[in-house]
Amino acid sequence: MTALRVLYFAVLRERLGRAEEPVSLPPGSTVSDLLAHLAAREPFLAASRGRFQIAVNLQMALPSHVLQDGDEVALIPPVAGGSGSLPTGAAEPCDNDTRPAPRRIAVLPTTLDPAELEAAVAGPDIGAVVSFAGVARQHGTLPEVARLEYEAYVPMAEAVLTAIADEIAAKHPGTRVAIHHRTGTLALGEAAVLIAAAAPRRAAAFEACREAIEELKSRAPIWKKEVGPDGDVWVGFGP
Repeated sequence: MTALRVLYFAVLRERLGRAEEPVSLPPGSTVSDLLAHLAAREPFLAASRGRFQIAVNLQMALPSHVLQDGDEVALIPPVAGGSGSLPTGAAEPCDNDTRPAPRRIAVLPTTLDPAELEAAVAGPDIGAVVSFAGVARQHGTLPEVARLEYEAYVPMAEAVLTAIADEIAAKHPGTRVAIHHRTGTLALGEAAVLIAAAAPRRAAAFEACREAIEELKSRAPIWKKEVGPDGDVWVGFGP
């Protein structure tokens, strides 16, 4: 048998009542076979087919993908738009400097620090740094929002954010991008995401920052739940 670790996030985790489970399938089974197996015993998954994607070992997978023993399979509902290293060209810390290097990419359960992002993209070749903060607001999908709750598939989210930053750097030579995203419960006004984009000139820095937030919202496996006095909703999935 092919032994799999199946992960559930956001609305799927809530509706199924579990974050993960082991699943065994016959050798040679595909992603499509796994979905059929799960849908046969979970009416909610059967009704939601087509509303979520599948990632295998942190990579999005097609229905025809053949599963291997030990694979980690994640069911990815619609995202909320809904650890990196020093960027190329950044100064390495001195041998006697015991401070940790600033993180270029991070998904964190703690308050985000704009200074860390700006330090991650700083350098003598930089002429402009553009920063963006996405904060929790009172009105969203719900007419009245009391707080937000963010959930992430952290290792895959950090890999996707790294890829986004690297793609932008390749598209705009000399540009560096740092992205940090929160998880957990956020009060109104708290920062959910911070982006710092640096470039020799301001036009490239502004464009890199804009591209980063748009790509993040469409690609990163990070989910947002709005909680209000009359209920809650996972943004992108509906009630």
